[in-house]
Amino acid sequence: MKEPIRKAFILAFGVVVMLIVGCAEQEPPSVKKSRLIATENIELKKQLKQHSKEIEKLNELHEEKIKEQQKLLEECLQEKEAWKDKSQQNIREQVKSVLDAVMEKCAKLLEENEKLKERAVQFEKKAHQLEKKLREITSPRPRPLE
Repeated sequence: MKEPIRKAFILAFGVVVMLIVGCAEQEPPSVKKSRLIATENIELKKQLKQHSKEIEKLNELHEEKIKEQQKLLEECLQEKEAWKDKSQQNIREQVKSVLDAVMEKCAKLLEENEKLKERAVQFEKKAHQLEKKLREITSPRPRPLE
């Protein structure tokens, strides 16, 4: 949008300069040339000033965008760290949960094992008693003297 306006301004400026030069008294070519150069220099200085302002605005915008991106990067890194901590905590909780369940099951199995050992001891005692009774029953008895 600025380009057509600039072209129109330069064209209008050129027409005005031509009209002024054409209507003016005839001057020697060196004076005429000097005026044209001076006018062109003034125009170029204006353009240079305008371009410098545009460059300055773009640099400011660029710096602002960089700061914004750095802020986003910081936020992302913090969020990443938070997710990492959260996942590690979740892993710890899951491991603890599994470990607790295994320990509980192990304790139950140990308790059941002890009970079974006690029952085995009782069965052995009963087996010895039964063997003893069986021997008593099956062993020959001395006959009473008649």
